[in-house]
Amino acid sequence: MKFFWAQEEFPDMREDSVISVNPEVMSGMPVFRGTRVPLQTFVDHVGSDEGIRDFFDGFPTVSREQAIKSIDEVKERLLVTT
Repeated sequence: MKFFWAQEEFPDMREDSVISVNPEVMSGMPVFRGTRVPLQTFVDHVGSDEGIRDFFDGFPTVSREQAIKSIDEVKERLLVTT
């Protein structure tokens, strides 16, 4: 599954968002705020419990709380735009 984030559809990034879209960071790819860890990397690991553990082992700068909140934010935005 690939995750596409059309920046022009989400110009209102909240300051409390755990997701950041900035052209100066990872060429504008959505990342976990305060890191250079792409949200896509997390999405790619979500398929299995072992994959999620591997994600947190490989990217210790992302907390479980950030990951859970990112899922909530994505779901919220998808529901608003459909």
